[in-house]
Amino acid sequence: MISRRGFLKLFGGSVAGLMALGGYAFGYEPVVRLSVTRYQLTPPGWTPGLKMRIVVLTDFHACEPWMTADRIASICTHANGLGGDLIVLLGDYTSGTDLITARVDHHIWAAELAGLNAPLGVHAIIGNHDWWHDAAAQKSGYGPTFSHKALADVGIPVYSNRAARLEKDGHGFWLAGLEDQLALRRSVRWKRPVTKGLDDLNGTLAQINDDAPVILLAHEPDVFPTVPSRVSLTLSGHTHGGQIRILGWSPYLPSRYGDRYLYGHIIEGQRHLIVSGGLGCSVAPVRFGVPPEIVVIDLGEGNAET
Repeated sequence: MISRRGFLKLFGGSVAGLMALGGYAFGYEPVVRLSVTRYQLTPPGWTPGLKMRIVVLTDFHACEPWMTADRIASICTHANGLGGDLIVLLGDYTSGTDLITARVDHHIWAAELAGLNAPLGVHAIIGNHDWWHDAAAQKSGYGPTFSHKALADVGIPVYSNRAARLEKDGHGFWLAGLEDQLALRRSVRWKRPVTKGLDDLNGTLAQINDDAPVILLAHEPDVFPTVPSRVSLTLSGHTHGGQIRILGWSPYLPSRYGDRYLYGHIIEGQRHLIVSGGLGCSVAPVRFGVPPEIVVIDLGEGNAET
């Protein structure tokens, strides 16, 4: 039988351990850590000889004190040093939690993102929180949101169901971006019984008029089952990798597919999806086992993956 002294030592050790764990999850991993996750692949249908590096940033959720303007600036500086041919931003620039001391104004976070640079440019889509926090857009049922405007004002093109053809070393490829799949939130106030997306996958892909490979930007990965094999690679964020990950288990899975598209490089048939764990926090300002990350993808390197 454990003694009173032994019980108190065990209890004290447990409390100290929980406090240390909480301090890490709230005060270190979300606001200090920054990892770089790398993928190397040649998807089916990729143009031979086309080698390209994509740097992916997503889910900043700008706010005080978890994702300050200074931290955004530091992340952008790090991203610029990773040698990307192009940088893509996958949405959710605004705060995703009410547990904050202040919001970072959209003009401020956009000004920091304007410091990003890459030879083939910086390209963006919008996420669900960018829509949800814009009351005017929720009321009207259409954009542009203040996030659309803030990015456009600093010269970053926003893809809203749009495709554009780019070139690298004489080889063409398409960059296509979807509008958000959860843009218009269910609301009694706005007489909206269900959440409604504004994405148009078919209309976006219909803009592609040659056989060059396609990279699709979609904030939520839930669109992936309907993405045709014509698309070489789909890039998504939104899930935060579960945000809390313990021995492969996450208590919160923001996808109707559970953990099927939660994180990482997913291959289904001939189709490839990469889901970033993102940079900020949503719902609660905590991360554990899923550190904030910048994703670097080298395409056209190594053998084709099928």
